[in-house]
Amino acid sequence: MYDGIMAETISLAGHGGDQIEAYLARPLGPGPFGSVVVIHHMPGYDPQTKEITRTFAANGYTAVCPNLYTREAPGASPDDAAATVRAAGGVPDERLVGDVGAAAAFLRAMPNSNGKVGVIGYCSGGRQSFLAACSLPLDAAVDCYGAFIVGTPPEGMPLKVGPIVNLAPNLSCPLLGLFGEEDQYPSPEQVAELDKALEAAGKPHEFHSYPGAGHAFFAVNRPAYRPEAANDGWQKIWDFYGRYLASAS
Repeated sequence: MYDGIMAETISLAGHGGDQIEAYLARPLGPGPFGSVVVIHHMPGYDPQTKEITRTFAANGYTAVCPNLYTREAPGASPDDAAATVRAAGGVPDERLVGDVGAAAAFLRAMPNSNGKVGVIGYCSGGRQSFLAACSLPLDAAVDCYGAFIVGTPPEGMPLKVGPIVNLAPNLSCPLLGLFGEEDQYPSPEQVAELDKALEAAGKPHEFHSYPGAGHAFFAVNRPAYRPEAANDGWQKIWDFYGRYLASAS
């Protein structure tokens, strides 16, 4: 027994058959393993998101992070790619669902897969994680402070997306939500509205909100990082995925 992992850049056939870049990290062992699609935050497909992807592999999950900005900015730095996509109003919802669906199919087809796939996203990726879980057959979803599931971006913000809380009745799997009480997008009131919609739809979910934490409290390279909240959040993720992804189909 050993705890090695392998990580590499691959190419996936995403939405519409487009070839997109992705980062794959997997445990080196016979499995079977549960799998996770990691949806990167608005700042892009950056080293920190790749580190998160490797963290899943180190904890026994095959993980893949599709580069959602491949089409707009192939080969660009994360900062430049994010600026290009911001100027375009963000990633279209339909394309996001297609890319995540392709990543999930890739993971299920791996020979050491147990057939179960979850999704996790941070910031804009939190909204996209919810969107994917309402649009695709998945086994577990994690929303880390996803903005604009409820509400719309304020005037002047480049992101051009609409609320998707109306999709709550379509949620295909249990949802874990991790939020900061000091966040504005989503605000505690918006989190409460999403909670209410999921309750009304009879969808299994658990939400945790952290005092003293705002947006991006998982981001170790940013001033918003809150170690206590992030460490507890990671434990919540391991417990959640352990219930819904770790066992064989």
